[in-house]
Amino acid sequence: METATGEMILLAGNSYPELANLIASRLGIKLGNCSVYHKTNRETVVEIGDSVRGKDVYILQTGTKDVNNNMMELLIMAYACKTSSARNIVGVIPYLPYSKQSKMRKRGCIVSKLLSEMLCKAGLTHLITMDLHQKEIQGFFNVPVDNLRASPFLLQYIQEQIPDYRNAVIVARNPGSANKATSYAERLRLGIAVIHGEQKESDSDMVDGRNSPPAVPRSRTMDVALDTMPEIGRASCRERV
Repeated sequence: METATGEMILLAGNSYPELANLIASRLGIKLGNCSVYHKTNRETVVEIGDSVRGKDVYILQTGTKDVNNNMMELLIMAYACKTSSARNIVGVIPYLPYSKQSKMRKRGCIVSKLLSEMLCKAGLTHLITMDLHQKEIQGFFNVPVDNLRASPFLLQYIQEQIPDYRNAVIVARNPGSANKATSYAERLRLGIAVIHGEQKESDSDMVDGRNSPPAVPRSRTMDVALDTMPEIGRASCRERV
């Protein structure tokens, strides 16, 4: 298969081939010759059929339900381009997986930091993504990150494809998303509603005994107070009864 003309090559994994074809058609180029498949033991194999030496390579891969295989494909593709002396390796990841695991939770870890280290070590020199869960995730990477916003396209779609959108209300599913919902409502000149409720505490956020001193239930506090009462006080209480 013929690749893109010039110094640019567009490669794609198995996460979203339809999107890759649409982007290539919009750019007026052809997808690079790259084969990504799995062996019988589920190992990922990447074979790049075109020379990427001295060229700018764009690798399109996003997170789907098979997120771990998606990321492994991306890592191997990036490393294959790195070892083949590509000039620049740009990862185009519309949805960056593990972006919600960007905070420390009890005895867990910050998984998005681990993923960023792996992507940089694999050879990415630039990253293009959309609407990160937390903007601070950009600081986890040692390479430039372009965090694009989808809101202009969503607003355009609403205005052009929904005739009676003026009668709608923007709803925030929880107080944490109220700021984003307010931004949409102001630009569309619509009302806003917020669903307020107590968020159920997950198992990872429950007390694990690391607090110092550990929390003591109220019933136990009363029992301790009675057990530690001086003997004289107990005697006086018995006399009054």
